[in-house]
Amino acid sequence: MTNNTKKIPFRYDIVGSFLRTAPLKEARQAFADGTISKEKLTEIEDQEIIKLINKQKEAGLLAVTDGEFRRRWWHLDFIAGLNGITVFDFETTAFGITTEAQGTFVSGPLSFSQDHPFLDHFRFTQRHAAPLLAKQTIPGPNMIFLDSLILSKQYNENPIYDSLAAFKQDLIKTYQDAIQAFYDAGCRYLQLDDTSWGGLFDERFREMIKANGLNPDQLLQDFQEVTEQVLAKKPADLAVTFHFCKGNFQSHWLYNGSYETIAKNLFSIQAFDGFFLEYDDERSGGFEPLEKLHDQRIVLGLITTKTGNLESSEAIIARIKEASQYVPLEQICLSPQCGFASTHEGNHLTEEEQWEKIALVKTIAETVWADA
Repeated sequence: MTNNTKKIPFRYDIVGSFLRTAPLKEARQAFADGTISKEKLTEIEDQEIIKLINKQKEAGLLAVTDGEFRRRWWHLDFIAGLNGITVFDFETTAFGITTEAQGTFVSGPLSFSQDHPFLDHFRFTQRHAAPLLAKQTIPGPNMIFLDSLILSKQYNENPIYDSLAAFKQDLIKTYQDAIQAFYDAGCRYLQLDDTSWGGLFDERFREMIKANGLNPDQLLQDFQEVTEQVLAKKPADLAVTFHFCKGNFQSHWLYNGSYETIAKNLFSIQAFDGFFLEYDDERSGGFEPLEKLHDQRIVLGLITTKTGNLESSEAIIARIKEASQYVPLEQICLSPQCGFASTHEGNHLTEEEQWEKIALVKTIAETVWADA
């Protein structure tokens, strides 16, 4: 493993997912059609992930991922591997387009399985990432709390837990076990992707939460408490970051609203080493909420992954300077606003444009920070 002592998150960093390559897409379709075996699909996934890792190394990244190449969804594949979860298919218009989707609901007592496939996925990535760090991304615990329980029609029709307190206890233990399992597998850079916090400031989702008998302001306290307890037992030498965006499905978004509503609670979770926040358009609002940051790093997602249009270096540097009015420049880092393919379909840009954006992030960071 690398002896790089640069602080995590890095001055130039990535969220995690990359556009699926043509051979990978073809293999996944062939597997769905029943014309290749699971073993053959895995073989092709392995080959494409190795190629991706090498491209990330060539791009000068300090930590690399598997691009989420084995996943259909950024969150659901991990959640589906937990005990007590059921997956179902449905059609959604939530992102402004009509598309087939999948959801989950809590159907039994939650727990983490030591046979979770993501552990072997991480070990594979780590082997090929050397001497660099392998960064592991998983959905945060409140994705389950909000989507698989509070807003779940299936769960509310057949509740498993007698109380929210009992559910939270199992949810916390599940994630504590997951974090320890990744650590034992060698992970030293873990990221919790958790868009559920957007439901606490988006007025439409706040009304949905109220319709299910809960107070979104109280839920904000619950989200903070759950996350803090999830991280309470993390090993001291494990860096854990938080990533939030307002939705990233084939270049479409989900949530509206300001970070101001959640900033105090979110930034109070001091076990996080840093926060990746979306700041690529006017829906992100201003940088004022960053005043509530403590001593963690903030990774500004100023480079959009929604389109292939390459940003102006001067404009991005100006925005970093603007953000430094609210949080010291030494605490600021830069990344794309989200992954390039939160789902297997990917966003609306080319692979060439994707790598141009990665290069831009690095170039700007090296211009702004002497320690980049």
